[in-house]
Amino acid sequence: MREWARENVPLLTAAASVVSLALVFGAVGGVIPSAVLPRASDAVIAAIPHLNAAISATAIATILLGWRAIARDNVRRHRAFMLTSFGLFVAFLVGYLYRLILVGTASFPGPDAVYTYLYLPFLAVHILFAIVCIPFVFYALLLAATRPYEELYHTRHAQAGFVGASLWLVSFAMGIGVYLLLYQLY
Repeated sequence: MREWARENVPLLTAAASVVSLALVFGAVGGVIPSAVLPRASDAVIAAIPHLNAAISATAIATILLGWRAIARDNVRRHRAFMLTSFGLFVAFLVGYLYRLILVGTASFPGPDAVYTYLYLPFLAVHILFAIVCIPFVFYALLLAATRPYEELYHTRHAQAGFVGASLWLVSFAMGIGVYLLLYQLY
């Protein structure tokens, strides 16, 4: 199985990306019915955006620490930080999708001018980066999962990882900006 996965990283990347994005778009589009999920208390649901902001800030730190570790040739720490970043991303996504399916999107409470000229463009770039990073992140992770680290230097792991982590980092940072606009500033 590992050999098959090793030879089919692009296919697995595509499949994982499609499944992930289908879940997100299914939740956003209302395809996933809220009745299939157990409903948490209103307090728990209200806490999810705040928790996700903390998860995003932590993910920013783990991505940066992962970069620092690999720059210092510490592969073990790099792997640990990047896997932690991925775990945080999954935790963020689960919380975000859970809340989205149960209560829908949050309405922007600020002035129309801020909504039109700041919030919407900022949100659009955040979403674009979040979508575009997914195949790069999966590709880098799958390469790392199917090869000994010595072989990764002969693959596109570093390039895909750099692009994916860069987009991921900016997306997490912009997600915090969206959170601030929705829940703190207005």
